[in-house]
Amino acid sequence: MGVNTAATEWVRILRPGTAARGQLTCFPPGGGSATFYRELARHIGAGIEVTAVQYPGRQDRLDDPMITDLQVLADRIAAGIARRPGSHRVLFGHSMGATVAYETALRLAAAGQPVEALLVSGRPAPEFVETARLHQASDSALIDDLERLANDPAPVRLLRTEPGLADLVLPAVRADYQAVETYRHQPGPLLSCPVVALVSTEDPTTTVAQAEQWRAVTDGPFGLRTFSGGHFYLDEQHAAVAQEITRHVN
Repeated sequence: MGVNTAATEWVRILRPGTAARGQLTCFPPGGGSATFYRELARHIGAGIEVTAVQYPGRQDRLDDPMITDLQVLADRIAAGIARRPGSHRVLFGHSMGATVAYETALRLAAAGQPVEALLVSGRPAPEFVETARLHQASDSALIDDLERLANDPAPVRLLRTEPGLADLVLPAVRADYQAVETYRHQPGPLLSCPVVALVSTEDPTTTVAQAEQWRAVTDGPFGLRTFSGGHFYLDEQHAAVAQEITRHVN
C-alpha cells in the first residue's frame, strides 16, 4: 500500500474511503512519518478514509523546515485539515502524535469543525510537563532513548554505525523531542467530543493513571483501553487497535 503524496501539504491518504463512512486522521509519534500508519490503515473498517499527517523535515518533506514548537505545529496542521472536504472526522495520535492531535482538535473546534472523536495513545494527558531535555543532548543519548522505547532495538542501533542514516533521521527526532519537551498546556475550552485513551501495560513513558487523566480534556464521554506490550505496542496489535478506532468512526 503506497502513500498518496499528492494529497495536501500536511495530509497523506493511506487508504481512500467513502465520505459517508467518515475520515480517520492519524498523527505520527516523535521522529515518525505518515508511513508509520500504513499497516494500521489495512485493518481499519471498510469504507473509512484513512489519512496520516506528514510532519515537515522527513520523507517527501525532507527539505521543509522542521517545526520545534508543538503549538505552531498544531496551528499549521489544523489549517491544512480544515481545508480538506469531508465530515465525521476522527483523530488518532500515538506518543507525541497524541498531544498534537489533541491540540489540533481544539483548533478545529474553535474553527467550527469539531471532530467526532479523539483517540490518544501512549502519552500522558496535556497537563503533564516533560522535564527531560534530550533535544539538547548528544546524538548518542537520543539513540539511547530510541532504543529504550523500541520493540526491537536492533534497527535503531544502525544509527550508531551508519552516519549517513543518522544524519537523515536524527534531526527530525531532535526537533520532535524539542516540541514535546517545551510544550506547556494552555488552559482553555474543553472538547465536547468523546475522548478515548489507549495505553499499554509496560509503557515506560505513560502509566494507566496518567492515561486516565485525559478525561479532564472533554465534557463528552471518556474511555480507557489497555493493551499488553511496551511503548510501541500497536506495532504488534494493529488489528486490535484498529478495531477500537473503527468503533468511533461514523
